[in-house]
Amino acid sequence: MIIGLTGSIASGKSTVSKMLKELGYPIIDADLVARIVVEKGTETLEAIKDIFGEVVISKDGTLNREKLGDIIFSSPHDRKQLNDIMHPAIREEMLRQKDVLLQDGYNTIVMDIPLLFESKLQSYVNKILVVTVTEETQLVRLMARNNYSLEDAKARIQSQLPLSIKEKGADAVIYNNGTLEDTNEQLKKILSIWDS
Repeated sequence: MIIGLTGSIASGKSTVSKMLKELGYPIIDADLVARIVVEKGTETLEAIKDIFGEVVISKDGTLNREKLGDIIFSSPHDRKQLNDIMHPAIREEMLRQKDVLLQDGYNTIVMDIPLLFESKLQSYVNKILVVTVTEETQLVRLMARNNYSLEDAKARIQSQLPLSIKEKGADAVIYNNGTLEDTNEQLKKILSIWDS
């Protein structure tokens, strides 16, 4: 069984991912994969350099994320070009990791994909687990965690698909508004149903 774990910014998805890891489930983390595919010497990094120029490469030959970020945040066209390079590379590496874990004998694998719905990757998984919170909790946590103003926090949240829509596409939902114990209880209950 391949579980797709998703949520939104400041929903607590990383917390649930840690809990799953502690329970012994192997995790394929899309954010980590996104870093692996642009390491020095990769085809993906070369493709990014071809489109955006030497300016996005640091002196040591690694990707200058800050420079690239400045370019793509102000231009939807450039952002699409970057996504067109990154997404296939990320998908390929995630599937490669999944195959290795299956060969190693794991029956259940967790794919931690923040933008599961936005990237239309539902077909990559058998079950979708969404970690959600109320809008108020999300705002408060994001402002506290990243030191954002109310406007900045709202803008970040609105740049993603609303949690209410993600909840509708889920096989199970964890409501992460309470304590860690409460979240852990919900997770174990869902896993026990899925594993049976």
